[in-house]
Amino acid sequence: MHTPICDRLGIEYPIVAFTPSEHVAVAVSRAGGLGVLGCVRFNDADELDRVLHWMDAHTDGRPYGVDIVMPNKVPTEGTAADLSTYIPEEHRAFVERTLAELGVPELDTHPDGGAGVLGWLHSVARAQVEVALNHRISLVANALGSPPRDVIAAAHDRGVQVAALAGRAAHARAHVEAGVDIVVAQGYEAGGHTGEIASMVLLPEIVDAVGSDAVVLAAGGIGSGRQIAAALALGAQGVWMGSYWLTTTEYLQTMTDSATMQSALVAATSADTVRTRIYSGKPARLLRTRWTDAWARPGAPAPLPMPLQNLLVGEAHARIAASHDPSVVAMPVGQIVGRMNSVRPVAEIMAELVSGFDEAVDRLHTMRASAAPVPPAR
Repeated sequence: MHTPICDRLGIEYPIVAFTPSEHVAVAVSRAGGLGVLGCVRFNDADELDRVLHWMDAHTDGRPYGVDIVMPNKVPTEGTAADLSTYIPEEHRAFVERTLAELGVPELDTHPDGGAGVLGWLHSVARAQVEVALNHRISLVANALGSPPRDVIAAAHDRGVQVAALAGRAAHARAHVEAGVDIVVAQGYEAGGHTGEIASMVLLPEIVDAVGSDAVVLAAGGIGSGRQIAAALALGAQGVWMGSYWLTTTEYLQTMTDSATMQSALVAATSADTVRTRIYSGKPARLLRTRWTDAWARPGAPAPLPMPLQNLLVGEAHARIAASHDPSVVAMPVGQIVGRMNSVRPVAEIMAELVSGFDEAVDRLHTMRASAAPVPPAR
């Protein structure tokens, strides 16, 4: 499964794992892939610095990366109090009414309602990059377009590769022109923020669009070695996987209250997701639950733009998590959830991906070798 991006990133297998869990990221890197830590949960740069120091010490010298969210549209700055003035009262009333209807109890203590939005701010993302570049990272990825050119230059000065997600070929070309090294072609099936074009169509379009100017990773609908083989056959040099790591034992080491979420994901099928803007204000694929259904009912308000929607639903998500009710889980996940049927260690999943890839390639070689020769045309 070795491709040129393995040499570029210093990894054994072209499997890149996006995860908000440092324990998952470390386990993937130690198993031969590249763990990429999602930084949006870190509002405090010092906290991120501490976690990255821990990763430096536990990755056995293997590389890892970070993923930031650096939006470019207003309003993206200001205090939570400033931003809250943009939220209509009818939206607040709808959230409170819906939580009551769903039987979601209030929290014993009310957290800072704006804390969860900070990681989506441009200034916070910049601080995260500055911290990360002082650690042993090999990749900086941005989930919302190309990073600013000075951020790309700073990463390149440290020998760090820069990646950006794309849902269209035009987006991929824009990334390349901005100086991005790796384009993540994220299909409609993916969890979290995703576009409208399915991976089977999108991936070869982006591969053709960028040519030799950038490396392409495939994302969306990947949870087996067979699917990795298909991605490489379509021109990708590797895969970017996010959802599949949510049901790992290591995820619970970081997110200790995630057992309810994991049970909901394990019970779900590939048909149990929905693409909606209710999570962040931008289209994102979530597990379909009574919470997502409530937002889809007639009379529900339209989601607000990012980051206002984050601010609106931040405390609601905290209440939902504390309720331990799988029927209302608010969790981004891709259609690959239908294959996430048990909670397993990262090392077991990595080994299965590699063996599944080998089996798929061997099967194709056998098919080619056994094919009857085509008689010459007369």
